[in-house]
Amino acid sequence: MNPNRRTLLLGGAAVAALGAYGLLRPMGPTVANAAEGDFPYKLSDAEWKAKLSPDAYEILRNEGTERPFTSELLEEHRAGTFACAGCDQPLFKSETKFDSGTGWPSFYDFIPAAIGTTTDSTLGMTRTEVHCSNCGGHQGHVFDDGPEPTGLRYCIDGVALKFIAA
Repeated sequence: MNPNRRTLLLGGAAVAALGAYGLLRPMGPTVANAAEGDFPYKLSDAEWKAKLSPDAYEILRNEGTERPFTSELLEEHRAGTFACAGCDQPLFKSETKFDSGTGWPSFYDFIPAAIGTTTDSTLGMTRTEVHCSNCGGHQGHVFDDGPEPTGLRYCIDGVALKFIAA
């Protein structure tokens, strides 16, 4: 069989569609599924929806991401603690916050035992996702391009946090 132009175009479109699906589909467990059984603080999906704003629900329970440079917490420089917006567990101390220039609140360290990590293989790349160890709420991701002393950058969605002044 000799391929003609139509066969090549249809085949190419099918390959492109499958490739796009492979890159964009969620891969691995979602935090919302993990949060239903493995974390001390638990709410039903309806309770989470009632408790959180739509944006906070999308990020904390569905692993969404807020647009860069939109968080009011980018300019928060007072002494205090950044806590999970879902369950109020303290996650980061203000002295570990730094301006990464990425558009999201960034920290170089976390409060011991306050966060957990999972592998996130969405969007065609592998990253380390950060979640609250108390409720499982998605916070953001951690990267190895941060400042000393840890060399880490916890890139956190501002809507997943709330600031508690000292």
